[in-house]
Amino acid sequence: HREVCTHHLERKLERERGRLGGDDRSIGYACVKLGDLYLEQDRFEEAEEHFSDALRIFTLIEGERSANVAVVTIELGRVYRMLGRYDDALRMCKRSLRVRRRLHGDGHESVAYALNSVGNALSKKGELEGAMGKFEEARAVYVGVYGEDHEDVAMVLTNMANILKDKGLDGEALAMGEKVLGIKRRTLGPDNEKIAIS
Repeated sequence: HREVCTHHLERKLERERGRLGGDDRSIGYACVKLGDLYLEQDRFEEAEEHFSDALRIFTLIEGERSANVAVVTIELGRVYRMLGRYDDALRMCKRSLRVRRRLHGDGHESVAYALNSVGNALSKKGELEGAMGKFEEARAVYVGVYGEDHEDVAMVLTNMANILKDKGLDGEALAMGEKVLGIKRRTLGPDNEKIAIS
């Protein structure tokens, strides 16, 4: 089914390019949709191509301080992380973080999402202290927005537990994992299948 959708979107994008030219906002949105589909299919080079094109278009039309730029740079960061291009991933995630801070200030959930993404990129580069710092910042923002019992807080705590484990701090990692489990039990209910996976 995804292959059919991808083929359909590719054809639609080409028609739109012919009709509107190369630098129209709707072309940017179509590139993002295709990039997302390619990312779901683990076709990372094609995802990179379409996200890069969307980023070029949105930056040209909307400028650097655009919500679309913030979204596309974080997606490019994900693609680069999957390709093992951790420096590029970090660069894109930091760019998204800068844009999101300019748009929303420091206490917004999208800033926390970008902080978490920067932390993931740093972790992949082996920069565990830097990663932990970004995860702590992300957690503080998420707690400020949602309170302690939220799935995004649990996600960041899981990332923090992984850093602790990578540093050989197994006891602290286990304690952090227990916090995550407690949040999931309270938010999802004790019988949810995600609890069993935890």
